[in-house]
Amino acid sequence: MEPASIDNLRARLASGLVIPAHPLALNASRQLDDRRQRALTRYYRDAGAGGVAVAVHTTQFAIRDVGLLEPVLSLAADVCRESVSDRAGMLKIAGVCGPTAQASREAALAVSLGYDAALVSLGALRDSPNAVLVEHCRTIASIIPIVGFYLQPSVGGRLLDFSFWRTFLEIDNVVAIKVAPFNRYQTIDVTRALAASGRRDVVLYTGNDDAIVADLLTDFPGADDGARPIRFQGGLLGQWAVWTRRAVQMLEQVKSSGDTRALLAEGARLTDANAALFDARNAFAGCIAGIHEVLRRQGLLEGIWCLDPHEGLSMGQKEEIDRVTAAYPDLQDDAFVAEHLDRWLA
Repeated sequence: MEPASIDNLRARLASGLVIPAHPLALNASRQLDDRRQRALTRYYRDAGAGGVAVAVHTTQFAIRDVGLLEPVLSLAADVCRESVSDRAGMLKIAGVCGPTAQASREAALAVSLGYDAALVSLGALRDSPNAVLVEHCRTIASIIPIVGFYLQPSVGGRLLDFSFWRTFLEIDNVVAIKVAPFNRYQTIDVTRALAASGRRDVVLYTGNDDAIVADLLTDFPGADDGARPIRFQGGLLGQWAVWTRRAVQMLEQVKSSGDTRALLAEGARLTDANAALFDARNAFAGCIAGIHEVLRRQGLLEGIWCLDPHEGLSMGQKEEIDRVTAAYPDLQDDAFVAEHLDRWLA
């Protein structure tokens, strides 16, 4: 499947999509489990996700250190090429990170594998001034369309102010921004920058797993000339790597329902669930293992193993996951997974 043209890419992103941040399936030896890695992508596809983001934080940045970057990107691309229906295939977004030379190589690899866009992490340039960051992004954008990424500092990101985002938005090949600082003030820095830029061909995707529904429902201030408000169109989220079928249904409700109070109430339940899965009370130390635990319980993963043998559930996190799964069955898609699991694993 060829990458989408940039006009098609922009249009599909603007339509509002569920884009899970793709986890990494490992076996007990902490080696790649190809069969379950494919099953995860098939799950997202059949759940109705509009795309997948691979080689991102949820996939574990350390895949680059153990020779798994290309295999993991390739497996997802292979599943996205499988023909299962007449609906548009999933968009493929590759995470790229590191200094400019490394990020450029990763972007070129993504292009060679048919990826549509790159999500650019700036954590490796933690101490660089805005001008260096923007030039870095401009270099990647000359290779592949890019999605900006405001990753919260507690899991490897850095502060990115209004001035950065305003200049970043002068790069032609920007198609979207994933906003994930888990901070309302910093989120508004991005929405203000987009409004000030005057661009309407760049869309916002929430990565604020603690405020998913609030982001999707909010009209942020537009430009001073009275232009239409700034809105988040969809989400690119680690939280949506689990219970994905329900996430797709929820996004459709946001698009069509006028019952804001009910949706905000569901958003509060989802934030409570996310606190357990992401291990918020321990500064997100168990966030990847928490996602794995839900997928393990559903049978999609064999275990919760991470590349780092010291990374796992925090003390008390399992009990918190027990609590929220018992409290919020309406947020889950266990029956959907059980119905299709054998086919995905075949």
